[in-house]
Amino acid sequence: MGIFEPYRAIGYITSGVPFAMQRLGTETFVTVSVGKAFQVYNCAKLTLVLVSPQLPNKIRALAAYREYTFAAYSTHIAVFKRAHQVATWSRHNMKVNSLLLFGEHILSVDGDGDMFIWAFKGVDVNLVPIGHIKLDDKFSPTCIMHPDTYLNKVLLGSQEGSLQLWNVSTKKKLYEFKGWNSSICSCVSSPALDVVAVGCADGKIHVHNIRYDEELITFTHSIRGSVSALSFSTDGQPLLASGGSSGVISIWNLEKRRLQSVIREAHDSSIISLHFFANEPVLMSASADNSIKMWIFDTSDGDPRLLRFRSGHSAPPLCIRFYANGRHILSAGQDRAFRLFSVIQDQQSRELSQRHISKRAKKLRVKEEDLKLKPVIAFDCAEIRERDWCNVVTCHTDTAEAYVWRLQNFVLGEHILRPCPEDPKPVKACAISACGNFAVLGTAGGWIERFNIQSGISRGSYLDMSERRSHAHDGEVVGVACDSTNTLMISAGYHGDIKVWDFKGREVKSRWEIGCSLVKIVYHSLNGLLATVADDLIIRLFDVVALRMVRKFEGHTDRITDLCFSEDGKWLLTSSMDGTLRIWDVILARQIDAIHVDVSITGLSLSPNMDVLATTHVDRNGVYLWVNQLMFSGTANIDSYASGNEVVNATLPSISSMEGSHVEDSNKPVVHQLQSVDASTSPICNQQIPDLVTLSLLPKSQWQSLINLDLIKVRNKPVEPPKKPDKAPFFLPSVPTLTGEILFKPSESATEKKDTKGDEGESKWKMDTQPSQFVKLLQSSAETRNFSAFTDYLKGLSPSALDMELRMLQIIDDDDEQEVEERPEMIYIELLLDYFIHEISCRNNFEFIQAIIRLFLKIHGESIRRQTQLKDKARKLLEIQGTVWQRIDKVFQSARCMVTFLSNSQF
Repeated sequence: MGIFEPYRAIGYITSGVPFAMQRLGTETFVTVSVGKAFQVYNCAKLTLVLVSPQLPNKIRALAAYREYTFAAYSTHIAVFKRAHQVATWSRHNMKVNSLLLFGEHILSVDGDGDMFIWAFKGVDVNLVPIGHIKLDDKFSPTCIMHPDTYLNKVLLGSQEGSLQLWNVSTKKKLYEFKGWNSSICSCVSSPALDVVAVGCADGKIHVHNIRYDEELITFTHSIRGSVSALSFSTDGQPLLASGGSSGVISIWNLEKRRLQSVIREAHDSSIISLHFFANEPVLMSASADNSIKMWIFDTSDGDPRLLRFRSGHSAPPLCIRFYANGRHILSAGQDRAFRLFSVIQDQQSRELSQRHISKRAKKLRVKEEDLKLKPVIAFDCAEIRERDWCNVVTCHTDTAEAYVWRLQNFVLGEHILRPCPEDPKPVKACAISACGNFAVLGTAGGWIERFNIQSGISRGSYLDMSERRSHAHDGEVVGVACDSTNTLMISAGYHGDIKVWDFKGREVKSRWEIGCSLVKIVYHSLNGLLATVADDLIIRLFDVVALRMVRKFEGHTDRITDLCFSEDGKWLLTSSMDGTLRIWDVILARQIDAIHVDVSITGLSLSPNMDVLATTHVDRNGVYLWVNQLMFSGTANIDSYASGNEVVNATLPSISSMEGSHVEDSNKPVVHQLQSVDASTSPICNQQIPDLVTLSLLPKSQWQSLINLDLIKVRNKPVEPPKKPDKAPFFLPSVPTLTGEILFKPSESATEKKDTKGDEGESKWKMDTQPSQFVKLLQSSAETRNFSAFTDYLKGLSPSALDMELRMLQIIDDDDEQEVEERPEMIYIELLLDYFIHEISCRNNFEFIQAIIRLFLKIHGESIRRQTQLKDKARKLLEIQGTVWQRIDKVFQSARCMVTFLSNSQF
């Protein structure tokens, strides 16, 4: 198995399969396909509510009824109840192309003309179809629908252009419509009886009366392409929406028999599905460009406007980078979009605005694609100045300008950076200084210039007078980088020359030659190492200060696409077109792991916490996440996960993180959760994050009240004692208890009999009574070495009740040591010390346990001091407490040093 295990894929909204709508109560849900899985969105705000497990093949058709979802893949149909697969229907010999919800049945049609009827009531028992219809040999079905009010009848369209009406109950063909000599691509029923709309491959829409076989209206798309989706409005407006392969949505007025409006830039690819909401002026559309949109008809001119949408990259992303301490990912793709994906909440993902592209395109009557910026080839960001001004700079394909972005508002910045206006050349490399004030740009002509990001003004150029043209490099600049203190600037030229510049003085301090053409460089500012990629497929690491090569890594057999350092600088990750991801240990100077995937990696980025790796792949529109096993397993032994020089095969992460994607030849499952370890086997238990503690998530007032309970009692002490009322109502006398259980006071006769039994003291009567819930849980948890139930009980107690439970265990009259050792209070105090040792070792509920220990020692400290057995337990508790505090303090010191360093680097 590898260090990085598949986790999940993000950025996928929908694929080229028509969606399925369903209404549950007052809410409407849409089910969309995303390759081998499906997702369910709530249409109120298009929030993702459910993701299905992965299927063996891509989904070809969908249908939904209440909590059931039916997904056709290959020759099978998977039946899901919410996210759990409950059955698989297998009877088709050809791939299933269409599914239709028909009352309490599902109709499935394949490419060979077989139509099966399935009953989904009692789906776990009924695994065979209840009916089968064989269509004509020269009839290739393309779509299926049920005309309203037509009992047990369905209408099927064919590739040959004819329509057939079948009775699924009698399994007989009732009528065949000749068609219009064009393949039928879509068919939908209208609110009017006997009327359907048929979309053809020649771009025509036929509104037809199937009762009399008469054509009512014919509409023709002005743009060439087939009519792939149709939908009638049901809110009283006589509208018909149609979508074609060009991505344009046309709205037709049926009363006036003309085109009412056109949404020209509705989608970037073909429309696969349209649906008008029941009795609402809202239209939903889905496209193969990985987006779903909702349009509302509420304007005075009747034109629809975009209400809400969800979208991802419509073309594969090229560059990615973690942002906001690993919570977000910046991504730039071939679709000319610059996006921000959220790793935690999917609804926070969005595309950065490029200044009202839709409005400008509509005003200028051009396509939105013509106004968008060209694809991003490189970008850099700095989080330190996010609230002050633009903090991202991007370079674009064949563009002589660089653009800045303000991530706080998710918009394009107000400045455009133009290096060397006298001789404009495409910008190829960019970098932002550690202080966030400057951007350094390198062009294809060898020019390097520094800009102030806040004002967009040039602050000088880096010139090497020894070069032929007095530029920075004699050729294309493939990379620039800045150190963490604004002292040095490093640049690399295509011809293999690397130069180190004085950042402020803009003079060359040193240079060296690689010996072959450079492709890419990455600089790690904390350790001062520069990683370079050359045409000879060798990765070289240079010490910028010492001006010498310190490491050389070989192993890739094809073009290296991307590389990045880990946050601590100990690892170097590289990807190549040979399909491998390799991890190199910089300190040990060797490869520690290599993973091969079926689809080559084009870009990668490791999160600052080193817990998640993000990758992009060839011809894949999503971003794939991998988890670092070393961070979640609680062990620092790399050899137990790394494969060394051996290359292991791995599958790409799926859409759903529930899927247990495994690496081949691996028996261990993916570890995404905290492992439970017995405290008796290890003094320091495994944690989700090593060397850190887990808090109890209790209100601050609850555990702080334990510390200051004495002050609270003094402050709340009543001024006068309570007075008994003169005329008290009749009630059964009860005895107060700590647990809240009602115990009635014994009668006088019972009390008198008890007094005559002998000279039993109050303390013995107390020990003979039933132990409290506190003591019961403590004993049972100590026997099983699992104190979770006891901890939950303590969390539910109020501070005063917990104080009373601890005081009930006090040892009174401890003059006779032999008698004290036999007392139950001695055993309970010893068990409590074992409980504290266990919890401190596991570092669970840290602040709550510390408060209890302080209160416990305040009450029983004197008893512990007098008893040898208790002193040994207390000494062990002190040792473990000191060990844990040392580790925590070490982490805090590193954090304080980092904060101090960052605060000083701003100036």
